[in-house]
Amino acid sequence: MQSKILKLLARPCYKPANIPELLQQLRLPPNQQQELQRALAGLLAEGRVVRTKGNRHILAAEADLVPGVIQITRGGRGFVQPDEPGRPEIGIPENATATAIHGDRVLVRLDVKPQGLRKSAAPGEASGAVVRVLERARSRFVGTLHRGKKFLHVTPDDPRLPSAIYVPEPRDVGRPARIGDKVVVEILGWEERGVPPEGEVIEVLGAPDEEGVDMLSVLRHYDLPLHFPKPVLAEASAIARSRPDNQPAPEERAGRVDCRAHPVITIDPDDAKDFDDAICVQRQDGDQWRLWVHIADVSHYVRPGSALDTEARRRGNSTYLVDRVIPMLPEALSNELCSLKPGLDRLTKCVEFVLGGDGKVVSARFYPAVIHSRRRFSYQEAFACIQRAPRDSLERMLHDAHTLAQRVRKLRFANGSLDLDFPENKIRLDAQGRVLRIERMENDASHQLIEEFMLLANEAVAGRLLETNRPAVHRIHEPPKEKRLNDYREEVLSHGVRCGNLTHRPEVQKLLAKLNTLPIGQALKIGFLKSLMRARYSTEPLGHYGLAKKKYTHFTSPIRRYADLVVHRALFEKIRLQNSEAKKIADHISTTERNSADAERDSRDVKLHAYLNAQIESGEPHTYRALVTDVRNFGFFVDVPDLGMSGLVPLSAIPDDFFLFDPARGHLVGRRTRRVIRLGDEMPVQIHKVDSASKRVDFKPADAPAQKHGCGKPQPSKPGGHGAERGRQDRGPRGKGGAKDKPQRRGGKNRRAGS
Repeated sequence: MQSKILKLLARPCYKPANIPELLQQLRLPPNQQQELQRALAGLLAEGRVVRTKGNRHILAAEADLVPGVIQITRGGRGFVQPDEPGRPEIGIPENATATAIHGDRVLVRLDVKPQGLRKSAAPGEASGAVVRVLERARSRFVGTLHRGKKFLHVTPDDPRLPSAIYVPEPRDVGRPARIGDKVVVEILGWEERGVPPEGEVIEVLGAPDEEGVDMLSVLRHYDLPLHFPKPVLAEASAIARSRPDNQPAPEERAGRVDCRAHPVITIDPDDAKDFDDAICVQRQDGDQWRLWVHIADVSHYVRPGSALDTEARRRGNSTYLVDRVIPMLPEALSNELCSLKPGLDRLTKCVEFVLGGDGKVVSARFYPAVIHSRRRFSYQEAFACIQRAPRDSLERMLHDAHTLAQRVRKLRFANGSLDLDFPENKIRLDAQGRVLRIERMENDASHQLIEEFMLLANEAVAGRLLETNRPAVHRIHEPPKEKRLNDYREEVLSHGVRCGNLTHRPEVQKLLAKLNTLPIGQALKIGFLKSLMRARYSTEPLGHYGLAKKKYTHFTSPIRRYADLVVHRALFEKIRLQNSEAKKIADHISTTERNSADAERDSRDVKLHAYLNAQIESGEPHTYRALVTDVRNFGFFVDVPDLGMSGLVPLSAIPDDFFLFDPARGHLVGRRTRRVIRLGDEMPVQIHKVDSASKRVDFKPADAPAQKHGCGKPQPSKPGGHGAERGRQDRGPRGKGGAKDKPQRRGGKNRRAGS
């Protein structure tokens, strides 16, 4: 019925009609009026159809109304990703978001330049205002309970919710609520932006400084499940019990290519438990190479429509918080039967490549296989092996794999891939959940080895899906808007760094290479990341800007990403996914990915904030090396690599001078000392103030030279593919410390999501 309605409304000769008129135009009998009304109600709820005066109906597009999902920055500005594939995002000024909350599906009225849009907006840039919230992404929030003059209210932890929530006296929810407690509040109604929403306290978490409340707040805020439903656990246990030796049965190996004689290895972080990829490399005659990329065959165990599948789809991905993992699948599968452990037979989906001496793919085959991993390397072990002469046949293969990976890597950058790599930090906690140390993770040769092979597999699988016309989900990273690139170019030029037209990829590559050699380069590189779009999932193969690939998907992490599981089924199973269903999945897992990324960031922040507050209270704050990344009239922002965080140095925190801002040169000048503070400067800083409520950290200049407190020896971790969001090329849910298939940016198998 809905398709009939949409076809009618799309006719050039259609005039807005009410229900009786629609009934007549569709040639439906009177007894189908209720069916028509239900179908219309669904289309209205989805924002595809709107009502005009006289209860007449037209397509939303005809009224310049566009449905989509809104993302709201911490500054309050919104960006709506339209439901229609390929349509550019729509900018929403802060005063035009109405009652929309981050992640809501909304209906936006297009406007070339609505009131309140930033002055820098380009003429004709897609922009608009929210006219209706179609679907709430969430109704529950975590915040702090306060008592005002007349009302109790909850101040949300999430700064993207711009208003306190009025609540009545909390009812009995298991423990008494005290003023200042962290609570979970459910919004019951919010009709106007100027009027605070009303809600109800449904859970009391406890005092902010009570042990465990910080992480519990993160779990509740992002609605992360601590436990699997009983039917899911029962299903996973039944699968495990049916294989008492923790290996597939002989009949499960039948019909698969037997690769158990191959010297297959895995390379993962030292604390990883779920090994979802393995490799094998052989030199061939004629300067060719054969590469096997084996990926855990999760789809063999997790069948469509099962309890396991339903829960995995709901979660969308594993979430890697600083102190725990919220897995997509129960450990009986994720850490055991599906994990490619050494010394055990395991089922895989394999991509077998033949590559030329230059690293170019000659051919690729796809098939189910069975393997028997010979050894599990940590990244540290693999890197050490690469740096010395090989001691056995496995280490010789590792050397060969390194040689091949570097050739593939060189070819990738020659084809236009962008170098957006940044080191990341891994927080180590003690038994009480306090920060013990912060380790630097570099993108060394061992990470690059795995990264390049995973990228190859993802691209090859995407190509195969398109060749066979099989509906699936693709990983896309759309090009940045020309306006953003031009604005960024002007900023680069203002700092005396020459660059060409950044809408041409070779010029972007030249600039990024130049920035790697300049003292100011790191700060400017961060600015470039902020101009990029966010990577996401789509049914449309729109390509990946950061990786310079026309076709790309996620295939290599099915233990922790539902997208990869969908792709496995699309490539190997006979069951075809419908386009409409694929789109629902793509939209959903894009949302869960963003939710996980935000949760991971917040879990990290709460531990760091406690760590930094303890320094202030001790009266002996550590000194850190900092890089100036932005200069304003009220202070300057710094990036602190040893903490993996940014913050503000307010001018009020510099007591020995009065600074004036020079807008023409973009720097601060001390009136007394004539000291100049500009973009790219390095300086020692200390913690000045921590405001956990607003998620803000202020620094102050330190008198002593910078020291690397809290940081141990840099530890490698799998590079990661977070999804290309503003400031990050492709941010995804943190995996065990990095993304093996990322588009060159911050590392760690946490970020194995990648590109």
